[in-house]
Amino acid sequence: MTPHRTHTAPAGAADRTLARDLALPLGAVGATLLVTALMLTGGTAHAPVALAVFALLTVAVSLLARPVLMPAVVLVSWMFYDGFVVNQRSDLAFQPQDRTGLLVLLPAGVAGAGCAAAVRAVRRHPAR
Repeated sequence: MTPHRTHTAPAGAADRTLARDLALPLGAVGATLLVTALMLTGGTAHAPVALAVFALLTVAVSLLARPVLMPAVVLVSWMFYDGFVVNQRSDLAFQPQDRTGLLVLLPAGVAGAGCAAAVRAVRRHPAR
């Protein structure tokens, strides 16, 4: 009778998987806190600055999330930005400024997911 061997994942693998699974919900919480802070400080009047901060949040969450969730990350960021910063009454619209927000957040999500994929590829295939 041969002993059954089990393959164990590296110690950090479970932490990375958990972070990837929780990235989208934590990103939504981050967007909620960001909107709240902007509304309390009057920062919603500065839509371009708020858009830049939302783009940074989108990149950060896309770096952590599973690549397949990148469209959801962008959509959540855009909904919070559009609903609370641009329209300020939780209304979603598709006017030119609303489309601009989406066109800024989409490349931010793609950049974050692309960088994360590149890092994972380098980790899987280290230089020899």
